[in-house]
Amino acid sequence: MSNIKITEPVLLLDAQKARRNIRRMVEKARRHGLQLRPHFKTHQSQQLGRWFREEGIRAITVSSVRMAEYFVEDGWEDMTIAFPINLPEIDLLNQLAGQIQLNLTTVDPAVTRQLGREIQHELNIFIKIDVGYHRTGVQAEDAACINQILEEIEQNDRLHFMGFLAHAGHTYKARSESEILAIHEDSIARLRKLREVYQKKYPSLVISYGDTPSCSIAEDFDQIDEIRPGNFVFYDLAQSQIGSCAKKDIALAMACPVVAKHKERNEIILYGGGVHFSKDFLDLGSQGRSYGELVRLEGNFWSAPIPNAYLSKLSQEHGTLNVTDQQFDEIQIGEVVFILPVHACMASNTMRAYYTLDGQWFDHMNGRAIQLLKKIESV
Repeated sequence: MSNIKITEPVLLLDAQKARRNIRRMVEKARRHGLQLRPHFKTHQSQQLGRWFREEGIRAITVSSVRMAEYFVEDGWEDMTIAFPINLPEIDLLNQLAGQIQLNLTTVDPAVTRQLGREIQHELNIFIKIDVGYHRTGVQAEDAACINQILEEIEQNDRLHFMGFLAHAGHTYKARSESEILAIHEDSIARLRKLREVYQKKYPSLVISYGDTPSCSIAEDFDQIDEIRPGNFVFYDLAQSQIGSCAKKDIALAMACPVVAKHKERNEIILYGGGVHFSKDFLDLGSQGRSYGELVRLEGNFWSAPIPNAYLSKLSQEHGTLNVTDQQFDEIQIGEVVFILPVHACMASNTMRAYYTLDGQWFDHMNGRAIQLLKKIESV
C-alpha cells in the first residue's frame, strides 16, 4: 500500500479483487446469455463504475433518482431505478426521462396512473414482484393488481411495459449454498409462471432478477433475461457467512487506529465505530456478536482473517476488538489495524470514500474524500 499516515478510519479498497469480482460476474452473465445490469447502490462511485464499462457493461441499476443523476454525469444512459416510483420527485423524473433511457419500478395501479398524467417523456415500467422477501412488490399470484397496472400503462402512450422485476432479498437469511439455491429456485419459478401468462401478449417482456447470493451461486437462470446483483463488487463477511463468496474475495477493509488497551478484558479499543462500519453484525452464538474481523496488511494485500480476533462491540466512534493474550501483547496503541466489514454497502455509504491499495482516492456519491485528503498527510 502507498505510504500514507492514517489518523482516522479509512476504507481501503483492493482494486484487484474488485475487478476480479466484476469480471467473474460479467463472464457468468455471458455464459448464461443474460444481460448484467449491475446495481450501483453498493459502491456509488463514478470511478468504480468505469471498471464495469471497461468490461462492456452499458446498462445499470440504481436505487434513487439522485443516484441516477450522479451516474448520468459520468455518461451512463440506460438505467433502472429499482425502487418504487416516488411521486414527489416527478420533476426530477421528467428531467431524467428526457436525458436517458429510464426504467421505473411500480407496485401500485394508482401511482402508475398518476405517473402517466404527469410524465412528459417516454419511459419503461417494470412491475415489481414480491418473490418471498416481503419488503415490497406485487404478489406473483395477484393477477388483479398486475392487470390493473398493465391497463394503466397501456392507456398512456408515454409509458411502456418493460416486464417483471424481482429481488430475492431473503437469500440474505440463508446460511448455506443449498438454502440460497432453494430460495432461488422458488423465486424464479414464480417469475417463469408470470412469463407463461403474459409472454403471448407482451412477447418482448423482460424478466429482471437479482441478488448477490443467487447470482453468485446459482447456475439455473432459465427464463431470466437480466440479473442485477450489486454487493458482489466488494462482497463482505455477511456474504461469506451466507456462502456466496469466500473471505478471500472481500475487497474492502477498514483501517482503524488503536487508541486504548484493557488487559483485564483482553480488549483493544479502536477509532472506528458505528458511524464508520454501521451496526450490522454476525451472530456468533455464545461468543456474542462480530462487527468485523481482524486481518493483517501485507504489502498490497491483506491476509486471511486472524482467528479469534473480531470487533465485539461498537458505539458511535469506538470499536472494541476482542483478541487473544498473544494478540493483545502484539498490538500497540498508536498503530493501525485492519478490519473486514460485515456489510460492505453500509460501510461504503458511511465512509463515502475509498483509498485503493495502489494509492488512489475514489470518491463516493455522498463523498467526503476531499475532507479526508485534507486530514491525512502523505508521508
